[in-house]
Amino acid sequence: MTDKDKSWPVMKITDSWQVFKIMAEFVNGFERLSQIGPSVSLFGSARTPEDSPHYKMAEETGFLLAKSGFGVMTGGGPGIMEAGNKGANRAGGKSIGVNIDLPFETKANDFIDRDKLIHFDYFFVRKVMLVKYAQAFVVFPGGFGTLDELFEALTLIQTQKIIPFPIILMGKEFWGGLVQWIEQTMLEKEKTVSPGDLYLFKLADSPEEAVKIIHDHYEGHDFSPNF
Repeated sequence: MTDKDKSWPVMKITDSWQVFKIMAEFVNGFERLSQIGPSVSLFGSARTPEDSPHYKMAEETGFLLAKSGFGVMTGGGPGIMEAGNKGANRAGGKSIGVNIDLPFETKANDFIDRDKLIHFDYFFVRKVMLVKYAQAFVVFPGGFGTLDELFEALTLIQTQKIIPFPIILMGKEFWGGLVQWIEQTMLEKEKTVSPGDLYLFKLADSPEEAVKIIHDHYEGHDFSPNF
């Protein structure tokens, strides 16, 4: 047996033990978030400055959601996430952060309830939490991470892996080009999506409009985890 062969079992043991760390993150997240109640996940860029109209819109959205009884859940970082938590905090509602260390998110923002701040090492575990315990997604302008979270949710609903819930794209000017590309290229030209897939999300331009979409969707329905 060569030295290379001798090192193989050590690698296997390391990978196996990692499963327990992943499992612990899932258990901790499930136990803590299941106690919070109906929440809405807000997404958007961590780079959005406080004087941006998008920041102010996210703060007002968080405020109105908290006032109407929803918890506000974000990735816990700065920018749009901070704005959403700030609005919920200002309303005296539940302000939740599922945080992870990233280059543009060095620490959790200051507007998260300390007992509702959860730290994760694994991106995929964090994303599960943002989907499982969300009654809706409100998606503000953002980058690759925001698009990743948006399209994962759309895929899960499209493939009936989770219960359909409102996905609202905030800012028609920002999202309009993407929606046009989906309609003209993906649907009409390439036929890689179905006409019904365009109804999986809605566009909004104001916090009031977004909150109304969510309330209209759940009128007469009970809240529950998505899977």
